[in-house]
Amino acid sequence: MTSQREVLVLRALGLGDFLTGLPAYRGLRRHFAGHRLVLAAPAELAGLVRLSGTFDELVPTTGLDDLRWQRPPPDVAVNLHGKGPRSHQVLLDLSPRRRIGFRSPGWSGPGWQPDEHDVNRWCRLLTSAGVAADPTHLRLSPPAAPSAVRDAVVIHPGAAYPSRCWPPARFAEVARRLVADHWPVVITGSAQERPLAQQVARQAGLPADAVLAGDLDLLGFATLIASSRLLICGDTGPGHLATAYATPSVLLFGPVSPRLWGPPPGQRRHRVLWYGPHRGDPWGSRPDPALLAITPDQVLAAARNQLRQASSGQPVDRAAEGTRAVRFQ
Repeated sequence: MTSQREVLVLRALGLGDFLTGLPAYRGLRRHFAGHRLVLAAPAELAGLVRLSGTFDELVPTTGLDDLRWQRPPPDVAVNLHGKGPRSHQVLLDLSPRRRIGFRSPGWSGPGWQPDEHDVNRWCRLLTSAGVAADPTHLRLSPPAAPSAVRDAVVIHPGAAYPSRCWPPARFAEVARRLVADHWPVVITGSAQERPLAQQVARQAGLPADAVLAGDLDLLGFATLIASSRLLICGDTGPGHLATAYATPSVLLFGPVSPRLWGPPPGQRRHRVLWYGPHRGDPWGSRPDPALLAITPDQVLAAARNQLRQASSGQPVDRAAEGTRAVRFQ
């Protein structure tokens, strides 16, 4: 048991949430240099937590009912999980000396702004508490070993909710046409998404070994993205890995504006396709109409443009990226 003062950071969320928090973690690491930094988050993030170089320990936490803190109260408790009150109470129950979070009954802090990019939100919270955080610090250290699959086009057809899932047949059409262009293509996803990945591969005419869904843990998947030529996916965590590793990407947004969850604006490595302005249900049970408005031709044009740019170093040809009705954030 250490006697060193500790900062406990609550962010018991998924891959994308962890990665959008990187600038905030780094601000805390610099400001509390004499403390141990402890992150309460899902255990599967452990490899990426190490690569971030920001925390001394990960306390495996799958949700707000699962925080196990069997030690003296933390010196500082930081709520990077939500706006409260439930997440606030989880930390209050630990009796920290100081707490940092958004304003809620019984909890002081700045007000929550719903239409704010997630990266900027947490940096603003820390800045209000006197902790400097730079929202551009989104890069992740490379894995120690390179991926066995290198320079591939990665297509990740899954997402957390159906409203963010572009139809499998459209992903398959893009994959088939990229293979016809002589680009190597692999299909990724979780173990639960393996049937979806197999469906896309089958419709695209890809061999069985092009399906990597379920074969990689999160660190292995990060290694793949870091070694890839291009990522094509929806509004989901792998898109944030592409930002973390400066891997070119084509990202398909639907119910949620990329201004809230997309890559940093002005980066040519990342092309966002989105029919907006629009606000749908990010937890919906059907693909969002704005997502369905994106065509395979538009995705293919953006992908080819990104691949040309990565190969030649030439500027992006915006005219090749689809109709004017599609907004490229």
